[in-house]
Amino acid sequence: MPHFTIEYSANLDTRVDMGEVVQLVRKAAVETGIFPLGGIRVRAIKCEHYAIADGRPNFGFLDLVLRLGEGRDLPTRQKAGEQIFKALSVYLDPVFANSKFALSFDMQINDKEMSWKRNNIHEALKVETVHG
Repeated sequence: MPHFTIEYSANLDTRVDMGEVVQLVRKAAVETGIFPLGGIRVRAIKCEHYAIADGRPNFGFLDLVLRLGEGRDLPTRQKAGEQIFKALSVYLDPVFANSKFALSFDMQINDKEMSWKRNNIHEALKVETVHG
């Protein structure tokens, strides 16, 4: 873990390359240095049906939620969150400049007693690192 979920208004498809956004978030997460590489997941979900503010169809949004496991102190989480939010915000500057848009990012801590995982990606990355 960390798992990033991006929900976004469908009207962003003409303004933003979501493939680039998921890669940007993945790269920003790696650059924080606090997340295990094999646990990073970034997914984007287009919201076809949405209502924003007074209902104007040209308003857009992108909501990023990060779920992560316990074990990192608040200053570490804050620093990583600010780094990721800044990278995403800078990338989306053109959207802010050319339209009415809302960007949000929330970080949630999973309770380890209520979180189950199975992942063999970590081991594969270790083997690749050792053997090239």
